[in-house]
Amino acid sequence: MTRAPYTRDDLLPLYDPKSVAVIGASPRPGSFGGRTIENLGGFDGTVYPVNEKYDEIGGHRCYPSLAALPTVPDLVVLTTPAASIEPLLEDCIAAGVSSVMVYASGFSEVATEEGQAAQARMASRAAEAGVRLLGPNCVGLLNYTSGARITFAGTPEGRLEGGPAIGLVCQSGALGFALVQAMERGVGFSHVVSCGNSSDVDVADWVSALAAEPTCSAIACAFEGVADPRKFLAAAEAAWAADKPLIVYKMAVGEEGAAAAMSHTASLAGSAVLWEAVFDKGGAVSVQDFDALIETAWFFAKAPAAKGDGAAMLSGSGGAAIMSADFAEIVGVPMPQPAPDVVARLEDLIPPFVPARNPCDVTAGVINDMDTLLNCADALLGDPHYATLIYGYAYAYETATKRQPRLSELAAKHGKPITYVWLTQLLEGPGRVQAERDPNVAVIGSMRRAFEIIRAWTDRAKRRAATAAVGAGQPTNRDAAAKLLAAATGRALGEQASKSILAEYGIPVPQERLVQSAAEAAEAATAFGLTLALKVDSADILHKSDAGGVVLNVQGPDAAGAAYDRIMAACRRAHPDATIDGVLVQEMVPAGLEIIAGFRNAEGFGPVLTCGLGGVLTEVLADTVSALAPVSVDEAEGMLRSLRGARLFDGYRGAPAVDLRAVAGAVAALSQIAMDFPDDLAEFDVNPLICLPDRCVAVDGLAVLAGRD
Repeated sequence: MTRAPYTRDDLLPLYDPKSVAVIGASPRPGSFGGRTIENLGGFDGTVYPVNEKYDEIGGHRCYPSLAALPTVPDLVVLTTPAASIEPLLEDCIAAGVSSVMVYASGFSEVATEEGQAAQARMASRAAEAGVRLLGPNCVGLLNYTSGARITFAGTPEGRLEGGPAIGLVCQSGALGFALVQAMERGVGFSHVVSCGNSSDVDVADWVSALAAEPTCSAIACAFEGVADPRKFLAAAEAAWAADKPLIVYKMAVGEEGAAAAMSHTASLAGSAVLWEAVFDKGGAVSVQDFDALIETAWFFAKAPAAKGDGAAMLSGSGGAAIMSADFAEIVGVPMPQPAPDVVARLEDLIPPFVPARNPCDVTAGVINDMDTLLNCADALLGDPHYATLIYGYAYAYETATKRQPRLSELAAKHGKPITYVWLTQLLEGPGRVQAERDPNVAVIGSMRRAFEIIRAWTDRAKRRAATAAVGAGQPTNRDAAAKLLAAATGRALGEQASKSILAEYGIPVPQERLVQSAAEAAEAATAFGLTLALKVDSADILHKSDAGGVVLNVQGPDAAGAAYDRIMAACRRAHPDATIDGVLVQEMVPAGLEIIAGFRNAEGFGPVLTCGLGGVLTEVLADTVSALAPVSVDEAEGMLRSLRGARLFDGYRGAPAVDLRAVAGAVAALSQIAMDFPDDLAEFDVNPLICLPDRCVAVDGLAVLAGRD
């Protein structure tokens, strides 16, 4: 990590200033300085226009220079062209200003040497002086708790009057200000912050600051990339520690998107898999669609901790009820049947031809009977099976709006949110604003997304309630492993040395002996008395099978001697310059379920652990999952359970179940190797790790050293 993320105290003068100076202020309509003064019309603090040409702008006294101000402002906004920015930054530093915002473009985002150099100089000077610098190429920020709309752009007016609120972080100011227009339909925002080129303050810093901001109930973050993913992880972990839900939408996950990100904000866009690992490690909720960000964050801002993981559905539409059952199954949200006492209560309320079950289609007759509808909702909300009640909102009209305060009271009574699925295409019709503003009700625009959000919400609650993660529980000998790495001379370790490291961390490996002749191979076969595998051991031959360096199912000393000769001849032909340490004679581990596990050091992300189904399934199914190291045994088991083929671990079509806990322990131990040797190991592959009913065995391993050609 290049540096720790800024804290709330570090950035408070920037996003919650008590005084703002606008350099380049102007009465000219449409100018950046003029618009900024206009947008500060509702600001609680002091505004200082700065322009030597004017005595007054927008009802504020105008000053000729920063030095002429009566006090040092908390924040200076530079609205002037790029060529003037560096001298003005020096003026800010000389005056003792703590925070500076720069609108001007023409810096690193244009990818010219001149622009990049100018931005680097600005960032360096700000860092030397302890000045927090936002931008350049920044559209500004909005503080709806103080009325400080510090921007040249048009944005919704209004103030946050308590209650839940989203703190929105968006690398792109234009997209952030597009999202904040959700205020017009009733969504609450405490702050909306952008980053521009992130020369100093970046996305991670804003997430860290909002994690400690009391007026912000949940953080929504849309970004393209950051230069230091580990710094973002630290910010996400700060939000997790504060129990502040963090909802993220990551752009630039494809090759073209990544290229666009570089031209737009000169940021580093990492791969989708690595970023998802960061989000998971930090406890963030990742959404895959831009238009899901605010709906998801607003749900989390309102909803208390989930009580259970089930959902009940109440509707007057049979089609909506069926749709809910479909998406519950697809997404993986339980919809259990009501408890017997709830069934009895429902049967007293609904027509006799309507089954008292979940989903509960009570028919239009009940929907139009306020008291009966509310009693049905009360019964379902009171069932401990359900964390939320989904209400199919089919029509937007005043009669439906009248139900909302009563439904809200029931949600508050039970401490469970009611989730309106807004099925009508009158998207902002009667009742929408009231429902959005209601702290006990969440409005979601599609049935699928409603269940996706509920699944994320209940999963987060389970994770927070889980006991402290246990360690790998395996004996380790880091010093012995370090000696093996120190003795290496090539770019990789041979199989025996690689597996020796695994063994030092408690990962089971086969019995084996390294031999240098056919006679020694025969002698080893006699000593083992087992069915054997023979493999070439050479750090220069990474793909042994391709070189003819593997012979399986060898029985007896004669066969072992012949296999040795065959392996050596084939490998000498395929790799005449390779250094060959010998041939490994090892026990043939019984057939079992094969997985592949390993890690690599990804630039900016650190050690990334990956595991998946092995053998032919690795390439055919591409069924893998990744996480940032380290992982505990519990986390490793969760990774394995998340594979599409996870049912194979429990036995399938007569195959025995495997000892999944042992497999998870091996994966967790492998992740610890990654953490112990981040500067020594570039990659480490275990392929395959054979999973058996009573154990798992790493039958092959390859350690690739860092910094070796």
